[in-house]
Amino acid sequence: MKRAVQRLLAARQRRGGSGRPARLTAVGTGVVAVAGTLVCAAVDRLLFGGLGVLFGLGYLVVCFQLAVRVRYSDLPAAPICGPIAFAAALVLLQPGPSQGITGEVVALAGGLALRAGWLFAGTALAAAIVTARYVAQRRHRRAR
Repeated sequence: MKRAVQRLLAARQRRGGSGRPARLTAVGTGVVAVAGTLVCAAVDRLLFGGLGVLFGLGYLVVCFQLAVRVRYSDLPAAPICGPIAFAAALVLLQPGPSQGITGEVVALAGGLALRAGWLFAGTALAAAIVTARYVAQRRHRRAR
């Protein structure tokens, strides 16, 4: 076992592995956003019977992670994928029966309106981090 680990570490060093976490592509950002937000919503619904503070805090964490881990070339994906995942979680896990398509649209609009603070806070957090990363990268490239 020890020998296998040593071989893997040696192979990683040959490839130039820096120990940093892998960066997310735009598609990966979308997948992580939807998966993370749905998990937070499901846990909140199971524990408390609805989508409340735990869902909102989980969404903020997901938005932060997306903005920090997305590749430089895919930076715009982070602030875009978060709100889409938020809406998907509301459609799939919002409590209460709805009547047809019209009921779903009204329930989604109401859910977005009631949780607008969390939605805007997460989106603004991701946008601020992405903007800071963009500016820092531009400055770094100019300095070279």
